[in-house]
Amino acid sequence: MNAPPDIPRSLVIPAYNEENRIRNFFESIGRFDGELIVVCDGTDGTARVVDEIARRRTDLTIRCLTFNHRLGKGGGVLAGLSAARAPLVGFCDADGSTTMPEMLRLFSCLEGYDAAIGSRWVDGSTLTVRQGLLRRVESRSFNLLIRCLFGLQFHDTQCGAKVFRKTAIDAILPAMVSRGFEFDVELLWRLRRAGFSVAEIPIEWQNRSDSRVKKRDMMRMVAGLFRVRLGFSGS
Repeated sequence: MNAPPDIPRSLVIPAYNEENRIRNFFESIGRFDGELIVVCDGTDGTARVVDEIARRRTDLTIRCLTFNHRLGKGGGVLAGLSAARAPLVGFCDADGSTTMPEMLRLFSCLEGYDAAIGSRWVDGSTLTVRQGLLRRVESRSFNLLIRCLFGLQFHDTQCGAKVFRKTAIDAILPAMVSRGFEFDVELLWRLRRAGFSVAEIPIEWQNRSDSRVKKRDMMRMVAGLFRVRLGFSGS
């Protein structure tokens, strides 16, 4: 789909039951030159709130995609990326852990790369509110597993701040199988396998205590990663 000339970038915000936080997300945005695509697949009033915001914030281009079934974190992002109309696309979390100026800075990095991912674990990153010790240990252990399984040398695959050239995303979307929290890893793996360049950029990030990644999600992530990797072990 060709983008209208006034939409230089599309930003996807997966919003599963984010009724209580989505207002704060939009209130933090001073301006955004592009379209904001909110993907609602929950059971609360998130879509209604987003529609209200869209009517009030006429300075922003807001699209709300609603689904009557759970897509999963990855499924929601992929639905939004598929619907995006701009040549540059990306996604961020609805909790506001990454500010809009930081997302715009990531978009600017696409002048030299096919993808740019925010990282909390490289030199130059700023963590204004850090994760707890247990969550940091889990994160580093997960990263080690990813390096062993997929050979990816990124320090932080799970940061919810990533941007891409739409041509790169369109090239790999048909092959994507992950729909849970593990989809970030498969996305990066497929980009690298297809020969696209990916830059890992230090980011300013603030941990939000209401994490949507629970213990059972971690187990599903690990199982999902093994399914993806073993399914293509011979390719």
